[in-house]
Amino acid sequence: MSPTNSEFALELRDVRKSFGKTEIIRGANLQVRPGERVAVIGPNGAGKSTLFNLISGRFGSTSGDILLAGRKLDGLKPYEINRLGLARSFQVSNLFTRLSVFENLRCAVLWSKGYKYSFWKFLADARDANDRAEEVMEMIKLHKRRDVQAMNLTYAEQRALEIGITIAGGAQVILLDEPTAGMSKSETARFVNLIREVTVGKTLLTVEHDMGVVFGLADKIAVLVYGEVIAFDTPERVRANERVQEAYLGSVLADQQAAGAH
Repeated sequence: MSPTNSEFALELRDVRKSFGKTEIIRGANLQVRPGERVAVIGPNGAGKSTLFNLISGRFGSTSGDILLAGRKLDGLKPYEINRLGLARSFQVSNLFTRLSVFENLRCAVLWSKGYKYSFWKFLADARDANDRAEEVMEMIKLHKRRDVQAMNLTYAEQRALEIGITIAGGAQVILLDEPTAGMSKSETARFVNLIREVTVGKTLLTVEHDMGVVFGLADKIAVLVYGEVIAFDTPERVRANERVQEAYLGSVLADQQAAGAH
């Protein structure tokens, strides 16, 4: 990502998205500083996945601006946004299932290391890409599964590999879409620690429904309701926000407190 004078790693300015006559994102505003970890929460249908699709370029916005380190992303394709320094994982694992752990990671590294499309180069000679793949594999704790095909990994291991692929290219802004969905409590705890470790020094946005993960991981929380960011603050202030409690958090926290009392 080329240096800019922007104080924000990611900025949304009155972003709107309509599908036909239905407006899903209704003037979303957000300013995320470099290195912040932000959880995006909200009820089902609030537009969280749509917002991620807009930021990562899968959808084009109807109006408004999305800026990455001060650069407008309007009209850019997902791979162009990725090359500017933003990477995203998805709710459903998106891996090369017949490639090994190492091969998946190396594929993610190649472009960032300057290896363009070529039919006459041997990947074994791409030492810098191979070294980076090995480094990321250690970070995500899959070095012992190096040569295992992705389809033969456990679900938690596949999610860890997808995190590895997301960070392998060196992106400074990371979007994780429900990274702990479908995991047990012990797997979730380990995965939260992994996310903390691999995103040190990076800017993180994550969509997450598990409030334990949200309050344990995020520096700030953005609450999205009916396509608008109705609150963006520290976990403590968001927890105490009456509007947020009415719109979303009240019932969730009440359920958690009741469960903790038993």
